[in-house]
Amino acid sequence: MSYTLTEKSIRILRKLFERSTGTMVFTVRKTQSEIAKELNITRQALNVHLRKLKKEGLIRTGRGFIDITKEALQVLGLESSEAFVFLKVEPRKREEVYRKIKELPAIRVYRVTGEIDLIAIVPQAHLSQFLEKATTIEGIESTSSHVVISILK
Repeated sequence: MSYTLTEKSIRILRKLFERSTGTMVFTVRKTQSEIAKELNITRQALNVHLRKLKKEGLIRTGRGFIDITKEALQVLGLESSEAFVFLKVEPRKREEVYRKIKELPAIRVYRVTGEIDLIAIVPQAHLSQFLEKATTIEGIESTSSHVVISILK
């Protein structure tokens, strides 16, 4: 499929992606005024671009959110596969680490038993951001990342 996007539309898509949090879709939970301010454009100008991106099927909007679609990720050249991050946590710092890790861009975070304490499922596109922030959290002793290359059926 061919898209007729301006450089500004691509820039807006990229900014929305950077501000998104991964669930099964990438969601931005900021007001249009906040996003427009970050882009140094008016809210009205942003709204024009958002309507075009929505018409192209690259975003979905609703009250208080903007979802980035799979097609938008393709336009941006970003992978959408998942990565598993295994984290070992210092026992004395567990509660603090758990609280802080929930703020990072992960689809899900599991507490587990065994050699590691947490498993975070992270969109590959957010893996670097997740690791940069996670490694600064006091109490995380180690991380190990594993990117999904295929799903066996």
